Amino acid sequence: MKSIQRTEELYDYVVAHGSPPDDLLERLAAETLELGGISRMQIDAEQGAFLTWLTRALGVRHAIEIGTFTGYSSICIARGLAAGGTLLCLDVSDEWTQVARRYWAEAGLEKTIELRIAPALDSIRALPREEQYELAFIDADKTGYAVYLEEIHPRLRAGGVVLVDNVLWNGAVVDPDADDPDTEAIRAFNDSAARDERFDTMMLGRFDGLSLLRKR
Repeated sequence: MKSIQRTEELYDYVVAHGSPPDDLLERLAAETLELGGISRMQIDAEQGAFLTWLTRALGVRHAIEIGTFTGYSSICIARGLAAGGTLLCLDVSDEWTQVARRYWAEAGLEKTIELRIAPALDSIRALPREEQYELAFIDADKTGYAVYLEEIHPRLRAGGVVLVDNVLWNGAVVDPDADDPDTEAIRAFNDSAARDERFDTMMLGRFDGLSLLRKR
């Protein structure tokens, strides 16, 4: 096993030696932090840079995000889209996404990003059942992960990538005493994804665990 313990100083070094967040993302992160404990739902700067990099590297034009919160990840994905690209964001909270809308407008992304406020499963099932996305980011209720992937699959183009966040769940997936519904759901999802022959799957041990599934 080859790994390194990530300290706060090392994290700052990593962020500074990639493409660091600009002023807009820093202000969004700071505003989200003021919300208190719920702010933990926001991805960090390192993961945001990875989303932009991967979206751009894959040449993504059309992406979908399940779980938007205050908009940090959506901005990172949208900034990586090819010219004329679009991002569809699905969330149930009008309150938190109002923050996202303000920052989308400031970033000049209001015409790139479409937001639908409704249960994500209903929104996905309302989409045409045809291949239309090159990238999907799932970061919503953990008990819904399996069904979200199932509904995304027919709408994902061959070679398209699904990113699934929080698949290590702060280490709870390997804690025998953790038996809450979210942990059990993530374990079941991880086991199923690893066996799913429709995808080439890998799990990154970075962030809070990020699985990448490439549609065959």
